[in-house]
Amino acid sequence: MNRIQYHENSLLVALTLMALTASGIAPYDRLTWWMETLPVMLGLPLLFASRRRFPLTPLVYRLLFIHGLILMLGGHYTYARVPVGFWVQDAFELARNHYDRLGHLAQGFVPAILTREILLRRTALKPGGWLFFLTTCVVLAFSACYEFTEWGAALVMGGDADAFLATQGDVWDTQWDMFLALIGALAAQALLARRHDRALRQQAICPARACPD
Repeated sequence: MNRIQYHENSLLVALTLMALTASGIAPYDRLTWWMETLPVMLGLPLLFASRRRFPLTPLVYRLLFIHGLILMLGGHYTYARVPVGFWVQDAFELARNHYDRLGHLAQGFVPAILTREILLRRTALKPGGWLFFLTTCVVLAFSACYEFTEWGAALVMGGDADAFLATQGDVWDTQWDMFLALIGALAAQALLARRHDRALRQQAICPARACPD
């Protein structure tokens, strides 16, 4: 890891901690805040612990930072009450606050590039159809597990889980969530695959067979 990347990663950590602290100040629902920001609380120490043995590309770290911001903002207001979602709802005369939709789109977009990096570096896969397919499958499996978590929260907490679920009366909310994760995974790979390959080569952590020139 060069000095520029080290300083960038340090800045991202500092900004994440600041955003996490700010999001935890008088959130709309404290339990929902814990549940929504838990991935950040678990992920940040894991990334720090693995920074030497398995450093990720700057592209992945930046995407994870953006995803963290989306989670923390949703945790502070709850996804159904994020102000920017209301602005979009009013501007386009939508029936609901769609910030939750953005969250699930990101849930497919960001993990797709993280998954792609792990598969390229730890398996015999190389860029192409199988990598694209398996990355998409992993993201959909992750999305399904998250929906199981929401289902479990609903069973255990009953009506108290409404703020966490953010279904806003949509009986097809689960299907929409997984569909948007799928769209996010496909879009991430279509838009960022070549850039991701370049980042892997520049960092000299991509096997030659996986990321040829």
